Amino acid sequence: MRATGTFEVADFTPAPVPAPEIKTGLPVGVATMRKTFQGEISGRSETLFTAAFDPASGTGTYVAMESFEGRVGGRPGAFNFVHSATTTGQDRQAEFFTVVPASGTGELAGISGGGALTVDPDGTHRIELDYML
Repeated sequence: MRATGTFEVADFTPAPVPAPEIKTGLPVGVATMRKTFQGEISGRSETLFTAAFDPASGTGTYVAMESFEGRVGGRPGAFNFVHSATTTGQDRQAEFFTVVPASGTGELAGISGGGALTVDPDGTHRIELDYML
């Protein structure tokens, strides 16, 4: 099955991180995020977000663990998914998105699958989920 939707970042809050002893070319940061979703995927999420990123060039990589609560294809419940991507400031590459096994609850218990997050040129954020129940 496939479900799609759009989402907005409702909150992005950087979290304090102790300065690492190992110095690299890009700083590593941690943040929490909250998102709201509309469409066949509707609800809200809370995310733990980590990244090594250079805001000046737009180069970096992120890894995020997301806890979603809402509806997928009309079925209520909650589950976790993880996603990551790398950018050189002009593209997205090495994208990864998967549902965390055994994380589903309610009518989403047993959910598995993968998907993608994309951003349209106009700034609209989209989610696409190919899933099985």
